[in-house]
Amino acid sequence: MTQIFTLTLSPSLDSATTTAKIYPEGKLRCTTPIFEPGGGGINVARAVVYLGGQANAIFPIGGPTGEHLKELLDREGIHTETLRTQDWTRQNLHVHADNSGEQFRFVMPGARLNEAEFDQLVERVHQIPAGSILVISGSLPPGTAIEKLTYLMQQAQAVGLQCIVDSSGEALKACLDVGGLALVKPNQNELSALIGRPLDNPDDLRTAAQELVQRGAAERVVVSLGPQGALAVDRHHCVQIVPPPVKKMSTVGAGDSMVGAMTLKLAQGADLIDTVRFGVAAGSAATLNLGTRLCSLEDTQRLYNYICKSSQ
Repeated sequence: MTQIFTLTLSPSLDSATTTAKIYPEGKLRCTTPIFEPGGGGINVARAVVYLGGQANAIFPIGGPTGEHLKELLDREGIHTETLRTQDWTRQNLHVHADNSGEQFRFVMPGARLNEAEFDQLVERVHQIPAGSILVISGSLPPGTAIEKLTYLMQQAQAVGLQCIVDSSGEALKACLDVGGLALVKPNQNELSALIGRPLDNPDDLRTAAQELVQRGAAERVVVSLGPQGALAVDRHHCVQIVPPPVKKMSTVGAGDSMVGAMTLKLAQGADLIDTVRFGVAAGSAATLNLGTRLCSLEDTQRLYNYICKSSQ
């Protein structure tokens, strides 16, 4: 199986808690927080491992929060390669309000990477074996220019890596401008912004995704459609995979679970349809959990089997 590596430029230590209700001024009594690793690439690596694969997570850490993050990943058996930084790793907060069922996500600015620290991450990318899959996922740290991400992408492709990108805005656009990506997973709004026009119906979505493939920006474009699953396009196929209805507890972690599942399938040599079926199943499985928990193998396999049977 093809080796999988992930790169997270802006990791986090995530804490999740619940309170009776959210209101101003007063003290909000909360349950004991649960700490979990956070950051796009880190969660993709965790999802791959949860689903029975192997992945190597590369990311910077700083301060006690960074140490705590690495300790949590070590406990889960995730293979990590870390770079020590001057700035402390950020800590995010997720609060579930019991009375409304609403979830509030407080996301802090990521730790800055200085010039030398970023260059060390690029050097680590150079050392990844040719032919491996590299997933670059998550936001850019404050102060990191888009041009640095573009340079990193070019270096990764120069050493023969298959690059998957899960980002948004200018960062995603810059990566697509480099071209040659193995897979991207924009949602409908992100794809509309990339193409520069509204996408009001399924034909518009399909055409926009095909445009990215035809111009060589990415080999596979998977458009995330929330409860409607995903629309997937490559040079030979166009398919929409719809998940079964499930009772959603939280959407946190669904996107990373989906990318992790698709990455694992691609590493195993699966075709587009099977890859996206497994990805949609994992994304739906993650929504069954409260807080920041990702997909489980049991839930993902059950939903995957349902999707396969219903689409025959």
